[in-house]
Amino acid sequence: MLTVKDQLTNQFIAPHERDQMVPCLSAARQMLDHHTCPGSEFTGWLDLPVSMRESTIEQIEETAERIRRETDVLIVVGIGGSYLGARAVIEALSHHFSSLLSDEKRKHPLILFAGHQISPDYLHDLLDIVKGKRIALNVISKSGTTTEPAIAFRILRHRLFGDLRPEELADRVIVTTDEKRGALRAFAADNGLTTFVIPDDIGGRYSVLTPVGLLPIAVAGVDIRALLAGASSEREHSAAPLSEGWAASDLYAVNRMLLLKKGYAAEILASYEPSMRYFAEWWKQLFGESEGKDGKGLITMSVDYTTDLHSLGQLIQEGPRAFFETVIDFQSVCHDLRIPHDESDLDQLEYLAGRPMSFVSRQAMNGTALAHVAGGVPNMRIEIESRSAYHLGELIYFFERACALSGIMNGVNPFDQPGVEAYKRNMFALLGKPGYENLRDELVAVSGDE
Repeated sequence: MLTVKDQLTNQFIAPHERDQMVPCLSAARQMLDHHTCPGSEFTGWLDLPVSMRESTIEQIEETAERIRRETDVLIVVGIGGSYLGARAVIEALSHHFSSLLSDEKRKHPLILFAGHQISPDYLHDLLDIVKGKRIALNVISKSGTTTEPAIAFRILRHRLFGDLRPEELADRVIVTTDEKRGALRAFAADNGLTTFVIPDDIGGRYSVLTPVGLLPIAVAGVDIRALLAGASSEREHSAAPLSEGWAASDLYAVNRMLLLKKGYAAEILASYEPSMRYFAEWWKQLFGESEGKDGKGLITMSVDYTTDLHSLGQLIQEGPRAFFETVIDFQSVCHDLRIPHDESDLDQLEYLAGRPMSFVSRQAMNGTALAHVAGGVPNMRIEIESRSAYHLGELIYFFERACALSGIMNGVNPFDQPGVEAYKRNMFALLGKPGYENLRDELVAVSGDE
């Protein structure tokens, strides 16, 4: 079971401070679990691990199996929550060098991503690398008109499938979109494409356990039933009455809010497993987009340890006291290696000879936490059993629930993102999109850039 270890916050948070948060936590849980909180129309993720239809899971599994059988490459087209969750899980649970493995060793199509930026060089290189391959596209967008994925999808389908008849296109393009409306829904209907639904009551950053994330994850060979089972287990633990004791998500959310009140403006998510890098990117979107509004919210950052101890370690240890750390701690590794004996001992490692690398990593984790705490950086640790589908499902649900509770306790709507629209309006105006002419004139006058 996932647990939060927060002994290394005790010199920063007194027991009575947590006790005084009980009414606030209780109210937040009540609003969340009874769907009465701000943005409650987007809380469908709460029961998703147990409410997803068996028919949907079977359709995902069958489509994933067809893609694995018939293609060499799956390109996932999406931005934000439409790709981050899937990429996070796939990279966390895959061979570190999956892209370099042969098709036989990898046992599933190479999964690549597009539509998450507007770099022509990236898309050019993507098209170059897939030449001669059997390709499938999974385009993910609720509206179908989000600029970045819409551009990528238009270019990719024309360059890759421009000569295909509609019935041939149906074998190569899978659409994940709104159930009834939008440009992609119309495109899918016109071409007889396989479709999956983005639920109306689940926002993008909470959508990894919907078909948005589950289809690419299944294509990667991950057991999506185990992923959902882990999330279901965490849902059960986290929804237990507060009178039975605090859930891990309760403790994490309260500690975050107390540290924020004490002036710790930024949270650093750390992992000693490099495959978790994109999980941290998903986490940054989840918390940053949910909490960063009304002038409030923690700044979300991430580091890869021990790598970043040799770059950002100095800043964290002795820089401004604005950080606290949350460390993801896997209790076991998938494959351990022992350090061999070498009589010359030129590298001065003989004192570690015969020790597993996991032991060294754990002591590095412990030593770093103690050093940072001594330097004034509060430290929490999230302990999970292993890097597996089940336990990653636990971790996903844990963070989703803790994020919702944090936002509610901090007085914001954790399920909207009004600020995201600001750059889009300016971009549309500067691109000359019809209907934005007046704004374009204003922006040009301010910037002086035609």
